[in-house]
Amino acid sequence: MLRPRGKKGTYYLKRRVPVQFSSVHDSKFVELSLKTDSLDEAEKKAAALWHELEQGWQDKLDGRSDDGDKRFEAARKIAQTRGFRYRQMKELADEARLPDLIDRIEAIPVTARGVDEDVASALLGAVEPPRLTVSRALEKFWEFAASSKVGKSDDQIRRWENPKKKAIKNFVNVVGDIDVADIRPEDMQDFQDWWLDRIDCGAVGASTANKDFTHLATVLRLVCKKMRLGFEPPVSGFAIRGATWRNKVRPPFSDKFLRETFIPHLIGADCRLNEEARDIILMLINTGARPSEIAGLKPETIHIDAKVPYISIEPIGRQIKNATSERIIPLVGVSLDAARRHPNGFPRYWDNPGLSAIANKYIRNNGLTESKDHVLYSLRHSFEDRLLAAQVDERVRRDLMGHSLGGRQRYGSGLPLADLRDLLLPTAL
Repeated sequence: MLRPRGKKGTYYLKRRVPVQFSSVHDSKFVELSLKTDSLDEAEKKAAALWHELEQGWQDKLDGRSDDGDKRFEAARKIAQTRGFRYRQMKELADEARLPDLIDRIEAIPVTARGVDEDVASALLGAVEPPRLTVSRALEKFWEFAASSKVGKSDDQIRRWENPKKKAIKNFVNVVGDIDVADIRPEDMQDFQDWWLDRIDCGAVGASTANKDFTHLATVLRLVCKKMRLGFEPPVSGFAIRGATWRNKVRPPFSDKFLRETFIPHLIGADCRLNEEARDIILMLINTGARPSEIAGLKPETIHIDAKVPYISIEPIGRQIKNATSERIIPLVGVSLDAARRHPNGFPRYWDNPGLSAIANKYIRNNGLTESKDHVLYSLRHSFEDRLLAAQVDERVRRDLMGHSLGGRQRYGSGLPLADLRDLLLPTAL
């Protein structure tokens, strides 16, 4: 209720305190000046003020909750609304922070019931951070990193989540589901030793281990930062390095093998691979695109009827790897033929993670690899090698492959589509 008072007609807000907040407010009513004699302005101020009051009361209630997360978050909010950053008591005890401590003490309100204990606890850092185990940290991570899912397809979300789930599971299995605050360098050393044992026996490579360290650090650092826990777990410096553990470089297919064995099988009557998977593979040969980029093509990104047929790699319905991955690629050779058979894309694989597994199994089992190290992705390396052999300019190669310029600024829009097509035609299979 709004009431004007005094000679100036200043409006006041007077409302009954909701029953659910009676334990955190020492009177049944709130009566506050809105410092205006304008009814329109008073109504706006009253709505904002009431929302602020309710939020403050709710923070105090949360501060008395049995839920440690709620208590800590409430204390942080209470401190923040009074112009302070929440700091634990042990931090405020530092002599260097004496002026800050005095300011906090002076900001604690005294009501008819005495000192406001909820505010005092928040400003003086008396609320302990919630117990945060490593597995619980992963749960909190999903909340804090929710924006990272924006624009991703369901399969991309799965591939983004799974490595983090795996890293946390491995750490818990080796070290235990301990509090993040209790992680010590010795625990990380135990985790590294476990990976070293697996590497030494040939079970995995160093890159596999290092991915776990990266994802573990990503999860724990973000959670500690977002929860304002005041520390960073000692998860750096444990990556495994050494020449004996270098990643394998996938070899390219030779042009001769592709022309005489690989392509004839795929376009021949003996091919038993489903049509969409087969034609995705054929499109990889003369585009150098990543398998996921071809699988993710939508009807609006396949331009068969253009004067120069081409595909456009765009973030439609899914994310692409980075900004330089957004590009156009002319269609030539068997890749153009495959695109003509699928002008609407490959819906079977739009959000299906199984393409690489199916394709790699098929080419291995049907004599379509030149060595045990050749895989589907080798087609991308073959395309790049053909461009290099044809002496195609480095800038053009990087534009076609979706590579950055190695830190250099990219100027201009690159070669026209017809010129790109003319460069690819001599290399087309």
